[in-house]
Amino acid sequence: MNPLSLIGKLFSGGNIVKDTGEALDKLFTSDDERMEKKLETEKAELNFQLETAKLESSLALGQIDINKEEAKSTNWFVAGWRPAVGWMCVTGLGYQFLIYTFLTWASENFGWKVPPPLDTTTLTTLLFGMLGLGGLRTFEKVKDVHENH
Repeated sequence: MNPLSLIGKLFSGGNIVKDTGEALDKLFTSDDERMEKKLETEKAELNFQLETAKLESSLALGQIDINKEEAKSTNWFVAGWRPAVGWMCVTGLGYQFLIYTFLTWASENFGWKVPPPLDTTTLTTLLFGMLGLGGLRTFEKVKDVHENH
C-alpha cells in the first residue's frame, strides 16, 4: 500500500477516522449511557421480581383451590389428614411440656433414667402451620361458607 494513499485516507475523512471514532466511543461510556444501562438493568430485575410474584401467587391460589376441595370431601382419608396432624401436634406438645416435665422431675426424685425430649422446633413449625389453617377454617365457619358442619 502506498503511504501517500494512507495519509490521504486519514485526512480525507475516510473510514479510518470514522472507525477510530466508533472504537473510542465503545471504549468510553458517558454518564448518560451508564445511567441508561443501569435503569435498563433495574427494569429487567423488577420485571423478573414481578413475574416471580405472579407465579408464586398463582401457585398459592391453586393450593387454596385444592384445600377447598379437600375440605368439601366427606371421605375421612381425604378430609381427615389435617385433624390427624393437629392431634399429633397436640400429643407431641402435651408430651414435651407436660409429661416430659413431670417425668424429668420424677426421674430426679426416684432415680429413673431421664426420658428423651422431642424436637420442639419441628413441633412449633407444625403448630404455626396448623394454626394458620385453623384460622382460615374458623373464618369459613363464622361466615357459614363451609360444607362440613
